[in-house]
Amino acid sequence: MKIRIFALLILIAGTFSFVSCIDDEATDSSILTKDKAAIEEYIATNTVVNVKEFYDEITGLRIIWQELSGSGQGVTAGDTLQVDYTGKLLSNKIFDTSIEQVAKDEGLYTSTRKYTPLSFPVGYNFLIPGFEFGVGQMEQGDKATVYIPSQFGYGKQGSGSIPSNAPIIFELDLIKVTQGPQQ
Repeated sequence: MKIRIFALLILIAGTFSFVSCIDDEATDSSILTKDKAAIEEYIATNTVVNVKEFYDEITGLRIIWQELSGSGQGVTAGDTLQVDYTGKLLSNKIFDTSIEQVAKDEGLYTSTRKYTPLSFPVGYNFLIPGFEFGVGQMEQGDKATVYIPSQFGYGKQGSGSIPSNAPIIFELDLIKVTQGPQQ
């Protein structure tokens, strides 16, 4: 299944390349090149615990594990996942989290929101592609950070406090994998 998700991301990247703008500064490939460079600079200038790493040169998606569980409970399409997450920009400004204390510390806390792990079935494109791809490479109990170029995040439109064409970071803690229906 990981191969199918990867192939889907490659297809999406190829589609973006065909529909890019004529202005060289605004083409998808130039944005991706800038995003990759910005992510590399972030990693080079910030301390990141690294026990395992995955990098796809074509898409620019990078996953760095801080903890490996060794649970053997991987992720396949249709599984329901429970994930604690913190999303932030390359400036380290947090824009969203499922963790109440982090929300309070960052001034994002909303009393009407329930701060619980995000629960979702993987493989149905309910979330941004970079998030789903990143968590799809993990096992239950793993903790990893996913670095996402903008076209696999919120793209040219941005979202809320996330500017357009902004590469983003998600710190993920894959708490639980509940197997979906057998394929």
